[in-house]
Amino acid sequence: MTHTLHRVGNAESLRRDIVFTYMPSNNINHVGSAPIIRRFLEMCRDLGAIKIGDTRKGNEYVQGSLENMLNNIEDRAVVEAVFDNEEKAIIALKALKEADLGLSLVVSGLFEQTRQCCSKAGLKMHTVNQSLGRWGRTDKLPDGAVLELNTMCGHGMVAVSLIEQAIEKVKARKWTPEKAAENLFKCCICGIINITRAAEIFKALTKENEKEND
Repeated sequence: MTHTLHRVGNAESLRRDIVFTYMPSNNINHVGSAPIIRRFLEMCRDLGAIKIGDTRKGNEYVQGSLENMLNNIEDRAVVEAVFDNEEKAIIALKALKEADLGLSLVVSGLFEQTRQCCSKAGLKMHTVNQSLGRWGRTDKLPDGAVLELNTMCGHGMVAVSLIEQAIEKVKARKWTPEKAAENLFKCCICGIINITRAAEIFKALTKENEKEND
């Protein structure tokens, strides 16, 4: 899966943004995989993932609740878990290695950090995918923080206009950074918006705005 590869930001910010994608292989081991996929999500949730999601049927908001999402997992589901902490991601990797659930796991993050996480969990990376950046009319892309927030949803479901609106509400103190981050997450069907990192970006924008107004 490549929809988690195109996140933009500095290394310090991206180090707190690790995404697990878990899936069966179509027509190979997908039959009867729903309970395994649910177990993966429950393990990640219990081991420190800040958000989990289901690409096939939608996140907790799309499905009404987190419990509904877990109950509705299908055999062909592709699911995600987002971690904002390297140590918790390593603990989860170790637990998943021990559980040996049998399906494919993709870890998205900075190359060296991902390699170290796997190594500390007793795993070796099998394949590496790399984003080649953005081609074409890049002058039409949003700048800075807006692009960082926009690219956290790999399918482009979080509109730039919504992000700009959220930024204005945070600056006007109508929303907290945490509420703004959660509202962006609602639109990301797969559930891969890192709400911790998003809130940090909103906080940084608020501080910049306060300095400009001093």
